[in-house]
Amino acid sequence: MPEQGLREVEHEITVSAPATAVYQLIAEVENWPRIFPPTIYVDHVARGENEERIRIWATANGEAKNWTSHRTLDPEGRRITFRQEISTPPVASMGGAWIIEPLAENESRIRLLHDYRAIDDDPESLKWIDEAVDRNSRSELAALKTNVERAHADEALTFSFEDTVQINGSAKDVYDFINEANLWSERLPHVATVRLEEDTPGLQTLEMDTRAKDGSTHTTKSFRVCFPHHRIAYKQVTLPALMTLHTGYWTFEENESGLAASSQHTVVLNTENIARILGEDATVADAREYVRSALSTNSRATLGHAKDYAEAKS
Repeated sequence: MPEQGLREVEHEITVSAPATAVYQLIAEVENWPRIFPPTIYVDHVARGENEERIRIWATANGEAKNWTSHRTLDPEGRRITFRQEISTPPVASMGGAWIIEPLAENESRIRLLHDYRAIDDDPESLKWIDEAVDRNSRSELAALKTNVERAHADEALTFSFEDTVQINGSAKDVYDFINEANLWSERLPHVATVRLEEDTPGLQTLEMDTRAKDGSTHTTKSFRVCFPHHRIAYKQVTLPALMTLHTGYWTFEENESGLAASSQHTVVLNTENIARILGEDATVADAREYVRSALSTNSRATLGHAKDYAEAKS
């Protein structure tokens, strides 16, 4: 029996993917922006062989939040236990486990366990947490099913690439140029309008209208996590038609000649829109090249202007 005031609940879902592959996708936190829609970015605070502390940035009710969790990994048992280090009121404590059970060669059950209690064991707060955990667990598992099955079945639709520019300047100046996205409509020809919010330092909401090569504009919205002066990670939540996922990061690494500034992208193609956007005869390979070219063109243009900015200041 759980102790008084402690709630223990379980949710589950069946997915069409091998248990080992599902476990790996959940265990390796760099996959989380792909498989958990609310997740923006995850990084390791500390990691050992089977123990780790991770910092998670994710959206809740449209707002970006972050917290730190401790995880214990059991690859043989396909079990991952987690515990929030500092919970947000009205939650006094929150933990649980992922358990992946094989049902067949390409089918597995995902069980998501939670245990939690409310501050002062307040009944109304506990009811609120009950509803939030139930709602979030159901939507998280449904999205996880879709994205795990897609990741397992459609590996050809997922690809990553990186563009790098060598700059004779300081990492701070280049970082500032990328970080100050509110000035991009003045500094970057391909950005028509931009809206940047940063209520919490280092956690940004960026919405902008970008001009394509043909002169048309499209709107994108991203959440960005900024680490002065070496990395800015982001996840787009309003996407162009040919993508179902777009995450990436900017990095600034000093070297003997100044610094290497890079833009990395990870994309999952939206096959449903290929014919409408590129024509009836267009293939996945055509869409892949089109998306890569479009993103790379904008990244290299941005890096080029950042280079001019930083070198003029050095």
